[in-house]
Amino acid sequence: MARTAHRKKRHKHKHARPLPPGEFDAHIESLTLEGRGVAHVDGKATFIGRALPGEDVRFVYRDRRRHFDLGDAVAVDRASPERIEPGCPHFHHCGGCAMQHLAPEAQVRHKQQALLDQLSRIGRVAPEQVLEPLTGPIWGYRRMARLGVRFVRKKGRAVVGFRELGSPLLADIDICPVLDPRVGERLPAIAELIGEMEARRDIPQIEVGCGDAHCALAFRHMVPLGEADRARLDAFADEHGFAIFLQPGGPDSLEPLAKGARDVYPSYRLEECDVEIRFSPLDFAQVNAEINQRMVHQALEWLAVKPGDRVLDLFAGLGNFGLPLARQTGSTGLVTAVEADEAMVERGAACAASNGIENTRHVVGNLFEPDAGHGWMNQSFDRVLLDPPRAGAEAMMPVIARMKPARVVYVSCHPGSLARDVGRLVNDYGWRLLAAGVMDMFPHTAHVESMAVLEPGVTKRK
Repeated sequence: MARTAHRKKRHKHKHARPLPPGEFDAHIESLTLEGRGVAHVDGKATFIGRALPGEDVRFVYRDRRRHFDLGDAVAVDRASPERIEPGCPHFHHCGGCAMQHLAPEAQVRHKQQALLDQLSRIGRVAPEQVLEPLTGPIWGYRRMARLGVRFVRKKGRAVVGFRELGSPLLADIDICPVLDPRVGERLPAIAELIGEMEARRDIPQIEVGCGDAHCALAFRHMVPLGEADRARLDAFADEHGFAIFLQPGGPDSLEPLAKGARDVYPSYRLEECDVEIRFSPLDFAQVNAEINQRMVHQALEWLAVKPGDRVLDLFAGLGNFGLPLARQTGSTGLVTAVEADEAMVERGAACAASNGIENTRHVVGNLFEPDAGHGWMNQSFDRVLLDPPRAGAEAMMPVIARMKPARVVYVSCHPGSLARDVGRLVNDYGWRLLAAGVMDMFPHTAHVESMAVLEPGVTKRK
């Protein structure tokens, strides 16, 4: 592994292009999906961070590629009317957010347009209805995060936060306004704790998971923790109300600092559906609690599940959608929840049981390489919901088309893969894209979360 890393570093150095020194002028023409301004400098596409359409900026180069260059704005000579003063004092050097300089309503418009552009360009399709974006709080919303940690000898203290803009180094921040304030306002206290620990040089990251009642912090540590460090963590948990987890190895090694304390796991409640989901700081959970509530409500409304329906929940996770759907299908219906990770499947089943839900079936399935031998693959379903990762669910489109459910709701974290998959259902199988729209799940970042609802087209008689 070390040799591979060295070889990659040498390869990068061999092909690195020297960066022109000084500042350069650019006129920003548009905005990329990642939130960078698009300019053409000497005829070459240049993507400039912290710049907005219509602006004249001065920038410095960060990287030069064969077909495009990267840079960051250092001064704005003519500002966009949509430019605002960032709400975080660390915005200009922390890389955690990309769009705080753009008015929140303009951020949402950009994301909505990005979705429509991707649907048109990649999917060659347009929704019959463009939905109003789902919006919510723009500060203190983030309940899941990975914080980098480093003890800096020259400073004599630990630094906790996100990477610097355009750098692998950690930004030295004392507050993060987008994080749940129970964590975002306590970064100095967390850094001080680590600085006092004997293992301070061997803690590379902290996973954050905040539930309705409390927040959990999972400390990744590269050496065993001594009793003194464990005592420091325990006292810190009592003082600040955190649940502390330790992760000495891979994800399977995660365990509460206080062994046997199952109540330390955070949880969130979907009140409308009478569902409570317990999760660990390493689990996937939607980061924005209010948007998640509204998203689940919208999905249930679109699917219009009736008692007795058979529902397929793909990339099911812990049951964020599947358990509310099971409530709707009633005792005569069934939700089949499919997830690739066996441990997650077991935990999804346990979550259903803890909610007293008995009409779910939890199965392991690789949805990127679906196996036709799996029983559920050859069954029919009335409704399908899927919430894949960024790669999307291209391999499942022929399977879903063959099942011919009355409705499909596709929840996406990447508009490009959504457009590709939706386009295939529409163009290859004659489906209708009834509606699509974005959710502002990650305000101030370039992440575009969206939802689409589809149904089979009506076969015309000859």
